[in-house]
Amino acid sequence: MSTISYLDQFLDPMADAFTPEVARRIVELRAEPTLQAHIDALADKASRGTLTPEEERDYRSCIEAADIIGIIQAKARRFLANRSGQDG
Repeated sequence: MSTISYLDQFLDPMADAFTPEVARRIVELRAEPTLQAHIDALADKASRGTLTPEEERDYRSCIEAADIIGIIQAKARRFLANRSGQDG
C-alpha cells in the first residue's frame, strides 16, 4: 500500500469533524501568492534539474504538504457532495 493510501486512511476520522462551513473553507484553501511563486520557482528548477540539495528538501516538503492538503480537500469535497445529496 502506498504512503498516500495510508495517509488517506489515517485521515478518515477527520471527516467526522467537518461541518459544511469548515468543509467549504478547506476546499477553497489555496497557497498565498508569495508561497505559490516560491513553489513554482522550485518546480521550474526541479524540471530543469538545477535544484540545490537545500532546495530539493524544501521542494519535497512542499510536495508532501500539498499531498496532505489534497487528501483533506478530497475528503471535504466528498463530505459536501454527500451532504448535498441528502439535502435534495
